[in-house]
Amino acid sequence: MDAKGAPTAGGDFRLLWWTRRRSVALDAGLAVVSATECAVQGVGFADRTGLPVGLVVVPGALAGLALLVRRRWPLAVILISIAVLPANMGAVLALVGLYTLATTDAPRRVIAALACMEGLGTVIVTYLLLDNDPAIREQAVPVWFRPLVALLFGVASVVPPVLLGMYVRARRRLVETLRDRALGLERELGLLAERAEERAEWARDEERRRIAREMHDVVAHRVSLMVVHAAAVQAVAPKDPEKAARNASLIGDMGRQALTELRTMLGVLRAAPAGASDASRASSRLAEIASGAGQGEPAADRAPEGGRPAPAGNGDGPRLTGLRALVEESRAAGMRVELAVEGEHRDYPEQVESTAYRVVQEALTNVHKHAAGAAAWVRLAHRDGEVAVQVRNEAPDGAARRPDEARLPSGGNGLVGMRERVTALGGGFVSGPTEEGGFRVSAVIPDRPGEHTGG
Repeated sequence: MDAKGAPTAGGDFRLLWWTRRRSVALDAGLAVVSATECAVQGVGFADRTGLPVGLVVVPGALAGLALLVRRRWPLAVILISIAVLPANMGAVLALVGLYTLATTDAPRRVIAALACMEGLGTVIVTYLLLDNDPAIREQAVPVWFRPLVALLFGVASVVPPVLLGMYVRARRRLVETLRDRALGLERELGLLAERAEERAEWARDEERRRIAREMHDVVAHRVSLMVVHAAAVQAVAPKDPEKAARNASLIGDMGRQALTELRTMLGVLRAAPAGASDASRASSRLAEIASGAGQGEPAADRAPEGGRPAPAGNGDGPRLTGLRALVEESRAAGMRVELAVEGEHRDYPEQVESTAYRVVQEALTNVHKHAAGAAAWVRLAHRDGEVAVQVRNEAPDGAARRPDEARLPSGGNGLVGMRERVTALGGGFVSGPTEEGGFRVSAVIPDRPGEHTGG
């Protein structure tokens, strides 16, 4: 409700300084009790002093109604209770006023000063009432009796409401502090949830890139060789049918293996539910499948009897020992390629050997695509603390392709994928044209990636 008592939007209650209906009812009830108490005490005061009853009762009742404003002006309530104290009025007014003031943020010295004034006034009034009471005068009581009783009344009228009010104020502050902490924790949890979602989204994107690289490695190299062999079949079929038949048989073997590997990968992707962790497992499984495509063995050698392809890899990643077989595949496709190995072979972590192998594989695939007929050189160097690979090719023969020459499409992702693989292990990757018109791809990979990627 608004200040006039009208309902407000959202059903919130608002009436002057009250925010709850039960607060209005409580204050109204206390005001009625206080006004009644002041009126009754006013009748007795009028009898003792001989003043007109109405002149005492009406102001006393109005003073008791001051509790209606105790939440807004608690200080005024206490001052009114002190003002009517000489008439022995306002006991309820003083108790509730002191309690209300103690629950506010008023300075403690102000609360103490007003409590002392109220207590001292109660002591004086009580002592005077006892001293003027004929019944007590007739009794033989000690001298200290009346001051002690007056003091006890003064303390009882001040200390309990002040202590209770201070307790309520401390409790409210504690509740507010806990609420603020809870809100702060809720905000922090919200931020953590947002960051976790961002990290999960980043992880999903990273896994998608990894899966794309693995699929590219599994299929692109073999399909590129198939296209090259198909072009060779077309060129030699009229001249050498036997060679054309061998090339056609090799194309069939490669195609069957590529289809088998592609079906296996798609099955892994269909079976894996959505989610970063599941994508990670799917990517790991694809890496195992990709290893079967990159063992470096010729497709015809891996195919068992009957021309059927062997299953995908056994889970071990491609190794540098398979580079010779990889080079032989390219030679079988008609490429002039030489392999040079420097240094003594050592056992590297699987990810190091797999990455180096993939760089050579993708570089040879690019030679098939973009420099058909050009000679190529593959260099593998085992160095102290690292392994280096380089694939370099000369400029393609002729300024233009022949009509019967294979034309291989390119998505432009091969070099990007190689760079991502190498840099992820803390290595260096360089690619670009040579002065002779050819192209060069070089990669240097630390032999212990965990020790070199800390910075």
